[in-house]
Amino acid sequence: MEQEISKPVIGITLGDFNGVGPEVIIKTFANPSMLKICTPIIYGSGKLFQKYKKVLGIEDIHFQYTKSAEQIHHKKINLFNCWEDDFNLELGKVTDTAGNCARIALLQAADDLKKGLIEAVVTAPINKKNIQGKDFQFPGHTEFFTSYFESKESLMLLTSADLRVAVITGHVPISHVATKITTPLILDKAKILLKSLKKDFGIQKPKIAVLGLNPHAGDEGMFGDEEAKVITPAIEQLKNEGHLAFGPYSADGFFGMQQYKKFDAVLAMYHDQGLIPFKTIAFETGVNFTAGLSVIRTSPDHGTAYDIAGKNKADETSFREAVYQALSIIKSRKQLLVLREL
Repeated sequence: MEQEISKPVIGITLGDFNGVGPEVIIKTFANPSMLKICTPIIYGSGKLFQKYKKVLGIEDIHFQYTKSAEQIHHKKINLFNCWEDDFNLELGKVTDTAGNCARIALLQAADDLKKGLIEAVVTAPINKKNIQGKDFQFPGHTEFFTSYFESKESLMLLTSADLRVAVITGHVPISHVATKITTPLILDKAKILLKSLKKDFGIQKPKIAVLGLNPHAGDEGMFGDEEAKVITPAIEQLKNEGHLAFGPYSADGFFGMQQYKKFDAVLAMYHDQGLIPFKTIAFETGVNFTAGLSVIRTSPDHGTAYDIAGKNKADETSFREAVYQALSIIKSRKQLLVLREL
């Protein structure tokens, strides 16, 4: 390995190659300034990326091929060839081949992350159905990384410049949400969020808002009693332990009146309650971060976008922000370690 270790080494997974993953990766690292702040290793296939370059008409990006994360070049874009087969692009289509390749690339990157060969992983979008296999039986990336790194709990945390939204229940059917939300679960997720805000974002005394579950946060029991029986007790316990936790707030008014600007993060009860307002406010710049892990994993906040795959219409901003976020968290965690050693 070339001796230039000052820059963080970031793993990049290609995701579903029939979606926009390769496009946003290419557009992100076609900018030479990215190599000044990190050393990327793209996990995928050189043959596929060459094909995608031709489809996009972007030829001024070059890769350094490798079969090991221990043999990389710190001044080039490294591409880890995870397989030798030459597969065809079927842009916009859901195929088993693309799912299998996404899984192979993800598992290789996760293995290198576990070995300490890379410092973070930025994952391009997958199709949650075709990626399934014997060694991947999870609803998504969040659950996979939680299991792979043997974490008791994790938290889906969407971040942007002035908004952070975490969700208590992630990839769960809406019909199951109310039965899954308990006071202990809220406490667990809130404490992961509070710890992450300190450890990963450098906020010494974080202030969080907790949303209600029901319309108008139950409206004093008229539309449900989860707020009184489950959510408020959790908030009160957090306060008793010295945390700055407030709520429960009615989600519609909370976001409509931009109350989120008064808090360091928002804890939503379920996926769409948090992600719909987040993506409405910060779709192009939003980043998905898996909080609560010993390792660092970020991703753009969009999906495979099959409808525009290969049409040179994908905006790489969210993916680039995911790289920036990973680098920022690496720096924050290192600074915290230094402070603890003083």
